[in-house]
Formats: sequence, C-alpha cells, structure tokens
Amino acid sequence: MKNAQDLTPREIVAELDRYIVGQGDAKRAVAVAMRNRYRRERLPEHVRKEVAPKNILMIGPTGVGKTEIARRLASLAGAPFLKVEATKYTEVGYVGRDVESMVRDLAEAAVRMVSDERRSDVREAADASAVERVVDVLHPETTAPQPQQSNPFAASFGSIFGNAFANQPQPAQSATQTASRTLPDDEAARVRATAKADVERGFYDVRLIEIEIEEAAQLPIGMIGGGEPGGMGGGDMSEMLGGLLPKKRVKKKVTVADARRIFAQQEADKLIDMDAVKREALRRAGDHGIVFIDEIDKVAGREGQRGPDVSREGVQRDILPIVEGSTVQTKHGPLATDHVLFIAAGAFHVSKPSDLIPELQGRFPVRVELDSLTAADFEIILTQPENALIGQYKALLGADGVDLDVTVDAISEIAQIAMRVNEQTENIGARRLHTVLERVLDEIAFRAPEEGGKILIDAAYVRERLEAIAGNSDLSSYIL
Repeated sequence: MKNAQDLTPREIVAELDRYIVGQGDAKRAVAVAMRNRYRRERLPEHVRKEVAPKNILMIGPTGVGKTEIARRLASLAGAPFLKVEATKYTEVGYVGRDVESMVRDLAEAAVRMVSDERRSDVREAADASAVERVVDVLHPETTAPQPQQSNPFAASFGSIFGNAFANQPQPAQSATQTASRTLPDDEAARVRATAKADVERGFYDVRLIEIEIEEAAQLPIGMIGGGEPGGMGGGDMSEMLGGLLPKKRVKKKVTVADARRIFAQQEADKLIDMDAVKREALRRAGDHGIVFIDEIDKVAGREGQRGPDVSREGVQRDILPIVEGSTVQTKHGPLATDHVLFIAAGAFHVSKPSDLIPELQGRFPVRVELDSLTAADFEIILTQPENALIGQYKALLGADGVDLDVTVDAISEIAQIAMRVNEQTENIGARRLHTVLERVLDEIAFRAPEEGGKILIDAAYVRERLEAIAGNSDLSSYIL
C-alpha cells in the first residue's frame, strides 16, 4: 500500500470501504480533510500557517459508523487519535473534567505513539543488551564489576525538602556490581558465548532467576497537592520530582523469558531520547492530531430554552477556544491546537445542529449526515468487511476445532431480525448484530470444546433460537 500521505481521496475512501459499509458522504469528507493536510504541508511557510483544518460535524444515529470512520482514518494516516465524550466535560467552576484535558490526553497519545515507533527502531539492540544482562545473572562469575552510580540530585534536593528524601532507601548493589570475574578472560568469553546462545534459542525460558527491578521513589503523601485528572496538578509534579529521587531496587523472581522482556524494555528506555520523542510527539499532535468529540448533541442547548442543564452552553463555550486554536500547557510542553482536526458527532434526535452556539457551529464547516443502516447493509457487515462479524465468530470457534458454516439464508434471517428489533425498540444500528449473533451462537459456543466438528447454521436454526424473543417486544428489549 502507498504511504498514507500519497493516498488520493478516492484511495482513502477505498481503504475505508474495506472496514465500513456505506456512508459514502462521510468517507468523502474525511478523505478530503486528510488530503488537505498533505496539501498544506506542501505550501510555503507563510501560507501554511494561515490554512486551518476544515472540522467535520457528523450527524447520524448510533451504530452507523461515525466513530469507526474517524478511528480508521487516524490509523490510516498514522496520526495521534483521541476519542472523547462531550458529556464528561463540565463548564469551568463545576465539578468534572475541564475541556483542556482533551488536549493533554492527545499529547499523551502522541507520546505513546512516537515512543512505540522509537522502541521498534531500537528493538534489536535492546534485545541484544537484554540477553547480555540475563547472562550476567546466570553466570555472574563471567561479568566484570561495574561501578555503582549515585544520584547527584539527592543531596541537593535533600537540603530543600528535608526528611522527605532522607527516608528514601538507597539503591542496593546488584549481583553484577558485586560479582568479581573469577574465570580467565578466554574461559569467561567461552562460557558467556555458550550461555548467550542458549538464552537466545529459549533453552532457559522457564528457569526462575532473581533480578532487581528499579522502581521510582514516591514522594510522601500530602507533600504535593492534588490536581485535576490529566492536568498539570499533583500527579505530574510528583512524577517530575520523583525522577530526581534515587531509584529503589526491588528483587523479584521471574522466568528468564520474563526477565528478557523486562530488561529489553529497560534497555530500550536507555536508547531512546525522550526529549526528542516529546518534541516529535507535540509536533505530530499539533500538525496531524485528530480529536473525535462524540455526543456533541448532548451539550446542545441554548440559553433560555426549557430544560437544559445549566452548564451545557458553558461546555460549548469552553470547547470553542480549543477548536478555534489555542495553546494548552501539557506536562510534555505546550501544544497548539490550531491545526488539530476536530470531528464532532451526534445523533441529534432531540436537539439539532442549530442548537449549538453560533460560534461553535461556525468552527465545523463540513457537515455530513450518515444514513441509517438497512437489512441489506447488515448482510454486508456480517460477511464482506475484513473485520466481518461472521468471520470473527468462525475464527473464535475454530480455535476449539469447530468448522462453522453459516448459510446465506441464515445471514439474511439474522439481518432481518436485527433490523426488526431496531425498529421495535431503540435503534442502535450495527451494534444490534452483536447481541443477535451472541444469542444465535450461545449454545454452540458453550458446547464447542466438547463436540467440535462441522456445525451448520441455517435460517431454520436462527428462527428457532430467536423467533420467540424477537416477536415479543418486551423480551427483545431486554435480551436483544
């Protein structure tokens, strides 16, 4: 497949079609938005700064693919992605999360993404160092002693914080620091080479060894005040100051396989420049980040209307500067949202987009309406996408030796029943297929480990399992 930046809007839509059924207008809108980012990067610097993203408002019932479109787009673009619910935020002054936390969460997602990429780059070197450390534990007599390193900040900060640091345990010397090489150099090299080969081929994987794991020292409770979750409060200050404390070593018995994993992670951390990771993460989040704000209709409500919660319009006004473009301080550094793509979505059953405050409406110039799914759409969802539900269930039951065969008429019957239940009760879109399929395959999944073999699911079996429930609106509202 092409690099994400080289994909044309038509090719982006084709990629989304592999996973999402229908909703052509929404796919076209996000495809153009993604391509516009590529176009913007090719502009001169003075023009590039002036080009704002065309934020998108998706309107449609639940379960038709709004979230999945945004998530697949972010995955396709390799961009930091965050999904939030508008209802969990409250106006400043009320109890709840403040809207700036969505930007801090986006920064965290970007740091995780870049860190994972850097870890992949250094994985080979980290694995090699991890094997060496395992050999150090298995054969300490072949290891040259290493000098113990002290924390140069402990004394300085101890004078500032007093007894808060005095009570912190000092790092103990590890086995490799205290061991002395007792073998001649050539013999030690031979033993290490043999042991290294054995570790790499998994010969010692189940053997238990004792290793020392570094744990960050914790500041005393109450020393740093609390803060808003996700904000620059007590948790972040404790993390920053805790990094200056001497590390506490804890001895644990683990298998060699687990030790290799732990050591590889530690070695990768040493090889990664976290300052560079944070700079790249903030750049990527600011230029390519995607924030999906779901249930935006739940905070729609204009002042003077009857019944809306007192903070609804306040939440909209707090979201407005984030969407317009502002700089939010995160623990990794300042993050500007001027070029973050915001995709808002809501069913708008009770309210309508015009119930949002005018300023916020103007920040979502692209509006697309998603269609309700039909029984024909359900049949396609069950069978055609790469993550098709029928394929998932076949793979799951295949793990127990069951060869599941679902006939065409059975798929049609499942789709019809799901559609009927959606019409009679609450319309939850394609999510209804999950509950219907679970009911159809419940007995088979229960007996699968004992019986195995080939099992045929036809329309008669589906009706037998579901007709009594689907035909009773009271039962179906509880079960399906």
